Amino acid sequence: MKTLDKYITKNFLIGYLIAFLVLMGLRIMIDLFVNIDEFTEHADLNFFQTLWNITLYYGRHGFLYFRDFAGMITVVAAVFSLGKMTKNNELIAIMASGVSLKRIIAPIMFMSVALTFIHIIDQEFFIPPMADKLVRSHDAVAEKLYYDMWFISDGNGSLFCSPQFKVKEEVIVSPTIITRSARDETGLYDVTGIVRADSAHYNADIASWVLENGIWLKVVRRQSDKPYEAVTNFASDLKPKDIPVRRKSAHMDLLSSYDLIKLARQNPKDLARLYAQKNFRLTDPIINLVMLIISLPVLVCRDPKSLKSAVFISFALTGLCYIMTFICKVFASEVIIAGRALPELWAWLPIFVFLPIAFIELDSMKT
Repeated sequence: MKTLDKYITKNFLIGYLIAFLVLMGLRIMIDLFVNIDEFTEHADLNFFQTLWNITLYYGRHGFLYFRDFAGMITVVAAVFSLGKMTKNNELIAIMASGVSLKRIIAPIMFMSVALTFIHIIDQEFFIPPMADKLVRSHDAVAEKLYYDMWFISDGNGSLFCSPQFKVKEEVIVSPTIITRSARDETGLYDVTGIVRADSAHYNADIASWVLENGIWLKVVRRQSDKPYEAVTNFASDLKPKDIPVRRKSAHMDLLSSYDLIKLARQNPKDLARLYAQKNFRLTDPIINLVMLIISLPVLVCRDPKSLKSAVFISFALTGLCYIMTFICKVFASEVIIAGRALPELWAWLPIFVFLPIAFIELDSMKT
């Protein structure tokens, strides 16, 4: 690595660290300011317990905030590093030595690609194990937390329903499980019966829910069949950690790509949102890089006097890309075009629009 590359990389990493601390800190402080009263709702918790709950909440959600702000952090870091070089007239000196401006932005692009991999690792390996905790509200306390669960499907097609799932004890209260056979050639399930019990807790050793006073009410197809039989456990790949996340389709963005693919085979309630998440999982890192490519040619201006306008234009372009991506995520699972949901189109639309703009800017860049 040449001295110039080291210098540009150092400036970029310093800018990245500053942007990370500022944007993440601002995000946390705004959320804390708005929701501080929810953290203090539990009168039985002392000051240190409340402080610990706040620390745990934002410590976990920090990974989520980084995923959402990764692209913007990279752009701000590029603005910091190139803005500093422009202000000190360093770009003019570098060009006078015969170095192209495209060569100057190469270390920033390389580091951005490397940091994009960190974003992917965060999404695929750090967030999914914490997904059941990330869905909790600000005032949630594990000892008192419970959820209702309605028609959550497992890998066998069985549907779990219950008015209460106790998080701390990992117990389903009064579960009702609709058992179904494998899909036929039409892709549909056939209901085979209903399992009822007083409660159920998961045994990981046998990959089953152990039932208390469980009974299976079967769909009788022959007169010789018994209408019911007692059952002590119910084999399922639906684990206690899955229940908080699988309750609502809005939480699918917390799952890993592997979990999304596996879930697609189980015919969940909101397939459109599921396919949207699968496609955005591919396009989000690309969109982050596109936002950077759009801003870089604008930022490498030679005149320090035009720096402010260059920063404004770069933020305006990346902001438009960011807003369009957000709008596409909102409409990705909605039935708008041709009477059907088109999640694949919405996921790739920002790239189709802004990638050509990025290439045009790179090509028209004065070196």
